[in-house]
Parts: sequence; C-alpha cells; structure tokens
Amino acid sequence: MTSSDASASFLAKPYVLDLFAGPGGLDVAAHLLGVRSLGIEWDKDACETRYAAGLETLHADVSQVRRERFQDLPKELNVLAGGPPCQTYSVAGNGAGREALAKVEEVIHALLDRVSDEEIDRRLAELGDDNRTALVLEPLRYAIKALYCRNREGRPFDVIVLEQVPQVKALWQAYKKVLEAGLPGPDGMEVKYQVAEIATLRTEEYGVPQTRRRTILVARLAAHGSPRLPRPTHHAYNPHNPIQGGPQDEKAVAGEKQIALPVAGGEPPLRPWVPMWDVLRATERMPEGRKTPFEIKSNYGTGGDPEKRGIRTYRQPSFTVTGKASRNVVQTPGGRAPHDPDRMTIREAGILQTFPPNYPWDGGDQSQQVGNAVPPLFGMHVLAAALGIPHFQEEKVLADWEVASVEDRITLRKSGCDDPDGKGCGPDCPKKIRPTSKRQASASTSAAATSRPRTGASAKRSAK
Repeated sequence: MTSSDASASFLAKPYVLDLFAGPGGLDVAAHLLGVRSLGIEWDKDACETRYAAGLETLHADVSQVRRERFQDLPKELNVLAGGPPCQTYSVAGNGAGREALAKVEEVIHALLDRVSDEEIDRRLAELGDDNRTALVLEPLRYAIKALYCRNREGRPFDVIVLEQVPQVKALWQAYKKVLEAGLPGPDGMEVKYQVAEIATLRTEEYGVPQTRRRTILVARLAAHGSPRLPRPTHHAYNPHNPIQGGPQDEKAVAGEKQIALPVAGGEPPLRPWVPMWDVLRATERMPEGRKTPFEIKSNYGTGGDPEKRGIRTYRQPSFTVTGKASRNVVQTPGGRAPHDPDRMTIREAGILQTFPPNYPWDGGDQSQQVGNAVPPLFGMHVLAAALGIPHFQEEKVLADWEVASVEDRITLRKSGCDDPDGKGCGPDCPKKIRPTSKRQASASTSAAATSRPRTGASAKRSAK
C-alpha cells in the first residue's frame, strides 16, 4: 500500500482514546498512520514501555477516570478504541457462558434505560467478584458518558473500534444491537451508529507473521455512513500445507510460493502469508541477531496433550505470541550458533507482533506486555478501515522507532502519573494493587500535548 496522510480520513483530525492500551500496539498503529492517540493503561510496567516509546499515557484506572476525571480528557478525542480484558467466562457455546451473557445484556439494557451509574455498578458487582466482567462494558459506558460531558458539549465519539479474542463475539453482537438502536443522550435524544458485520479476523491475512485471531467491532456515527472491516491482503496460513507461500528470498523454490489469485470486485490479488524470517531478519544487524535455519517449539501443547508441542520453522508464520512467548524453545538443526539464544527473546517476540525492531520494551514482565498487545500492523489495517484511510505504508512497522529521550520520558511521566518530579507515580496512580488480568488497564488524561512523529518518514511529513 502507498502512503497517505490522515487527512484522507473522513475525519479531518482523528484523535484516538485507547482504553486498556497496554504497551502501545494500537497507539503505534495510529502514529504510523499519522493519527494522534492518547492511551489509558493500568499496568505500571506497560506504562514504562509507553513512556520510553514517547506515547501519551495516563496511568490510571479506566473506571475511575470515567467516574471522576472524564471531563479532564481532551475534548478533541473523537475515536474510542480498546480491547477490554476478556471475561472469565465463555460467551459462546456452553450453558454457563450463555447465562453470563444474558446477565451482561440485562446490564446493557439498564444502561440504555438511563439507570444510574451506582445502580449499574451494583448490578455488575452481583455478577461475581472478578471485575473483568464490569470492564468489558467500559467502552459502552465511555460512549454514553461522552454525551453528557460539558467539556465535550455532548459531542459523541465519531468512531468506535473494539478488539478481543474470538470468545467475545456474542458480546460484540450485543454491542452492535444497542449502538444501532441508539445510545441515550440528554433530553431524550438517541445517538445511533452504523456497525460493520462482527467478524473474527486472522492476523496473517493482514501481513502479520503470526497466526492469531481477533474479533473486531467497528462502528461509525450514522451520519458518517457504513463502516467496513479491513479487506485481507494476504492468504490465510494452512497448517496442512505448511510450505505454501514460503520465504520471499533466494531459497524459495518453484512450486513452494503461493500463487496470487485475483479476488472478487477487482481487488488486488492476495499476497503470500509472511513467514517469521521475513521480519526476524531485521535482527541480523543487531548484536543478538539470529541466523537461519531455525524452528520454534511452542510453549503450549496441541490436541489437548501438553506433551505434544507444535513446531514451526523460520519459513512459516509464528504461533500466536502469548504472554509466555519467552518460554518458546528455539531449535537449530545441527546445533545453534554461539550467539543464538535458545529461547525466543523479547525483541523477537515484539517483531513477530510487528512492533518496530528497536521498540523500547521497559518495565517488568515484558513477555506478558508483548503477548497482550495488539499487533501494530493489524491495528493499522483496522484503524485505516474504520477511519476511511485508503492507503498506507505497511513497511513502516519495520522501520526504527524514535525512542523518547530521558527528558521526554520524565515529561510524559509527569503528565501520565501526575508526579511533579516525573520519577514515579502520583496519588491517583494504581500502585501495589494489581488487576486480576494483565490486560486490565486505565485511562489517559494527559492533556493537550502534541504527538511526536515516530519515524523519519512521519517526521518529514509533519514538517511539511
């Protein structure tokens, strides 16, 4: 895809509020598209990575910000995004899951009936002591809160983008119903959205060198027209034909590459899926750079047998990168080179997630940070479709990231943690209390700081 400024979007100045922002996957995607973002994150470790990456962040609790600090958020925010923690129950299949979903839908309808926040919180508390159930409704509560915020003059979010594991599909369907029926605003008004078909997408079909599935909700205010999900750009990976679409280098032999076939409607032909080595070769120039050939043994069992670990080679996409990615064993036929680590490194896991090769992972539990993140390249496709951005440069994710200086990190921490010295957390930051889930994050109220360009290309564009 070719580059395009964010002005190509139907919104003149998109500005993303990223709930449950993690270490920055969706924010990286936004910045590479030329779109401003403000992240909200609970986990202190993830915030340290965000500060190191120069990302605007509020280290706080999502629910607390909605209740007490919503009016302090920049009024220019017009895109609501995020991936709330997946519930401890399944909303598909078994009876317990269906029962839990029915209870959550009752709370959703109570929101639409203008039941007080206190009553909503009470009903959510009755669903159990795991507050991830409550957090999954926060995006909807934010969308409603915007309609009553004096600072915003009641202006709704123009776009809503949500992502999570496939098990939340039934819940996103419930979101779709209420967004299309209309959110309750002041004076009896209803604010209606148009919502694209809820679908589970495969990240390798968008150029990510990893098999990972995410269920996506994309909504726009009805006045903006119907949104769509991003169209696949690559073929899906077929584990029964694992060499199809092999490496894009001189070692590929005739018959191994996937044939690009035209798709309906005159769309560009689908490209081969991307193998691990096409992105991991970026580490060759780094001290810990890995050489080929190699294969990765998954940390997880297959077919319900923990002893049977799947294996993929450098010529295939990676397994899903999880919070335990650093436990994946890297095997080298004939013995590994002296410099090759026998476990997947944090840098490699980040690259397989399509973070820039030099992304500044910081803080503790970095493996969990990487595994919880949205793959930035996938995020670029989803945000571009939601905002109507027709073209962008996919290869930007392989360019070096502009890491924040020490001074910039202090400034970001002062704003994000409300700490006058920029050395630690302020009084409103979550400290020793840890969320039930690593994905449980927070809201960002770092006021009107201008987002910095992240790469040389974006810096040149900003200078124009």
